[in-house]
Amino acid sequence: MRRWSRRSDRSGRRVPAACPGRATVIFCERHDSGPGRRDAGLLLLRLGAGGVLMAHGTQKLFGWFGGHGIEGTGQFMETVGYSPGKPSATAAGLAETGGGALLALGLATPAAGAAAAGAMAGAAAVHTPNGFFAQEGGYEYAATLGLTAAGLAITGAGRLSLDHALGHVLDRNWMLPAAFGVTAAATALVIGARAKRLRKAREGEQQTLFEE
Repeated sequence: MRRWSRRSDRSGRRVPAACPGRATVIFCERHDSGPGRRDAGLLLLRLGAGGVLMAHGTQKLFGWFGGHGIEGTGQFMETVGYSPGKPSATAAGLAETGGGALLALGLATPAAGAAAAGAMAGAAAVHTPNGFFAQEGGYEYAATLGLTAAGLAITGAGRLSLDHALGHVLDRNWMLPAAFGVTAAATALVIGARAKRLRKAREGEQQTLFEE
């Protein structure tokens, strides 16, 4: 008969007492679906989402893959309400490039996923007026990437990751709410400032129209 310990994984389920590892290890790493399947799936998700995020980030930072670099991206940021443009472009590029790279490596997964999700929330705010679907200019694409990054942050990177190789020193339980809390606060401030800026611009345009 299997003995159960008082330790539990992130989902709240108790794990077998015979489960190897330190008390600080997050997961028992034993799964009913068979050894390695979950880890391989997480690796594919990390490489896919992380690679796409990195590509978009390097477009902003360096102009790679047909991007416009800091200068061009900064000008675009100004037009959609993120000001000052260059710092906004730099912050978005770093969050996407850094968050994507760390997700692909499976390193500091809570912070990486939260940073990438925050960047995608900022992008989604720009596209929200166009509805959901990407073909109409909506936020579908940004939301998909953001939710994938957030899901990976919550689930963890799995065994095929640097986090696991390093004993989860950068993937403690307390780091998850801390990372999402800081990111949510920063993202809310940035998006809120943008909305206020756009509202003032619209009010100014209306006032000019009435004066004419």
